[in-house]
Amino acid sequence: MHQVAKRSAQIPKLGRFGWLMGLYAENYQRITRLFEPGDLAPGRYVSSVGNGLDVRLDVLEQHAYTSELRLTYTVRDPLTGEPDPSAFLRLYRDARQAEATHCYVGRRWQDVIGMYPPAAEVLDHRMRMNTFLGKWLQYLAEGGHGVATLRQVAARVDLAPVE
Repeated sequence: MHQVAKRSAQIPKLGRFGWLMGLYAENYQRITRLFEPGDLAPGRYVSSVGNGLDVRLDVLEQHAYTSELRLTYTVRDPLTGEPDPSAFLRLYRDARQAEATHCYVGRRWQDVIGMYPPAAEVLDHRMRMNTFLGKWLQYLAEGGHGVATLRQVAARVDLAPVE
């Protein structure tokens, strides 16, 4: 009898960790095309495209191979005073990866997954954060934000709420 190999058996499967690393690579491409943050000095930058919803990019630190950023709108959560949505990013320029280390979209990560979550839950949370980041960066690019609309507004960045 003739054995037929399953087509799905020939296609390698991408695990969740591999998928997450792919998201990091896509997000690196998106953020570097959008704002070229590796070339920016630490400080606060604002991108305005005339729609009334400015985007703020805080370059927190620049290291030899990494950049620490915060991306947000100039909108505040009425309960906490925190920018919302907001994403803290770490760019690994040597590895060409951009990771959303934590996001603030109405709740803190501890409120979402608890203080001591299982590893699988942490991975799922990172996948959701970085999927959100990718969609947000795509939306910003489609809305006209980019290097040409970015201007520096402060040389120092204070993470305390702005009045």
